[in-house]
Parts: sequence; C-alpha cells; structure tokens
Amino acid sequence: MTQVVKLAIGSLIVGILVLGLKTLAWRMTGSIALLSDAMESIVNVATAIVALVAIRVAAIPADANHPYGHHKAEFLSAVLEGVMIIIAALLILREAYHGFLAPAPLDAPLNGLAVNVGASLLNAFWCWILITRGRLLRSPALVADGRHLLTDVVSSIGVTAGVLLAISTGWSVLDPLLAALVAVNILWSGWKVMSTSLSGLLDESVSDETLATVKAVISAEASGAVEAHDLRTRHAGQVTFIDFHLVVTGETTVAAAHDICDRIETALHRVVPDSRVSIHVEPEHKAKHSGIVVL
Repeated sequence: MTQVVKLAIGSLIVGILVLGLKTLAWRMTGSIALLSDAMESIVNVATAIVALVAIRVAAIPADANHPYGHHKAEFLSAVLEGVMIIIAALLILREAYHGFLAPAPLDAPLNGLAVNVGASLLNAFWCWILITRGRLLRSPALVADGRHLLTDVVSSIGVTAGVLLAISTGWSVLDPLLAALVAVNILWSGWKVMSTSLSGLLDESVSDETLATVKAVISAEASGAVEAHDLRTRHAGQVTFIDFHLVVTGETTVAAAHDICDRIETALHRVVPDSRVSIHVEPEHKAKHSGIVVL
C-alpha cells in the first residue's frame, strides 16, 4: 500500500470522526452555524471517499486503452470535490435563510463549542499533514483535500468566535448570519479547487519555474546537438510529460544521437521526478534558430 493511499484512508477515518464530533456539537446547541460546520464535514467524508477511489485508479499502470496511464483520475476527483463543496454551501445558505426567518436561542452552547473546538483541532492537524505530504508526493487529490480541510478549519474558528459573541450579546440572529458567511467562504473554496483541477484536465503547461529548469537542463545536456525547439509540457497527477524536437548535424550517427537523448532524459528525470520525456530527433536543415540554444 503506497503512502498516498494510506493518507487517503487516513482522511476518511479522520473525516468520519470529525463529522461525529461536529454533529454532536450541533445537537447539543441547536446552532445553525454549528450545523453548517457539521454539513461541511459530511462533504469532507464524501470527498475523502472520492479521493481514495481516484488515487487507486490513478495508480493503475498504463494499458492498451490508456497508453499514457490513468493519472488524470486525480484531477477528476478534485473537480468532483469542488462540486460537492459548492452543493454543501448552497444547503447551508438554505438553513441560514430559515434561521433568519425564525431565530432561536442556543442550548448548552459552551459544552457544544468545546466539542466543536476539539474537532477543529483534529482537522487542523490532519490538514497540515495532507498539504505537506500531498505536495511532497505530488498528489493533486491529497492537496485538494487538505485545502478543503483548511477552509473548514478557518470557518470553524469564525463560527466559534461568532457563537460566543451571540451568547454574550443575546443576539440570536448572529447564528444564521455566521452560517451564511461560512457558506460564502465554502463557495470560494469550491471554486478554487475546481479551477486548479480544470487546468490539469486541460493539459496546462508546468509552472514557469519548472519550465525554466527544463530548458536549462536541455541546454546544458544536449552537447553535440544543434538546438532544441517545439518544447511542450503538461502535467497529469504526479506525472509531468515533456516532449521536444532535437536538431543534430548530418554527421551525427544514430547511436550518437541516441546517447545525447539518453543524457538529456536522465538529467530531466533527476530534476523533474516522475517525468515522461519524448524527444524527436531531426536533421540540421530542420533547425528553426528560435528554440533552446545548446551550450
């Protein structure tokens, strides 16, 4: 079992535990704001399940029908997470609206808040693990899950502070108002998760920093060639695809051109982990004099 899969299973376990605690907090207080917090945790559990399935699918080796692998399954998972986050926000807004129409006092609020704070601390710890490990393992599904949990932690802090204010002032209307604010925050989080994942599904290029590194490596390692041009990159889950044309002189043998390509590929694999490199060798008259200059 890989580290990514273990973390995805851990997210599911933590999500179920946090959901139970936040549901208990809501039942103890009757707070719509705490209900909104609990509803977001329902999404956490659902998205953890989706992420786990997507990660298992992404790990399936390439086959005849999927020669480039199944890595984009993680992006599909993240898009689905974004959709579910938005649905949760709309449901919370509905509850907030009814709360505005009939505000009600809270029951046993301090005990309920204590339970909710405990759940939020657990979420904060797991959120930190998901984001740091997800980036290290280059897993979009884990990072998206962690960012969603971060939003949950921030909104929980706001909810706790707001409910305390409602208790101290006696303004019951603050409870549904807080729930509405949480919903708006969740909507923004859902949009960010979806937009980031859609860029991967649309074969967006790697970052400018990574692209500059790739160009520098090709320039330094292509000794014996004339130039490299038509460089293209894209990323899918943990994998980065790199392809370009390499121009060699007419005197260069097939074996020598092959050695140059091997040297470039080895260097690229070293600086861009999990990269897939494709190099098309061309004769000198194909040079465009506008690509990567060989050092």
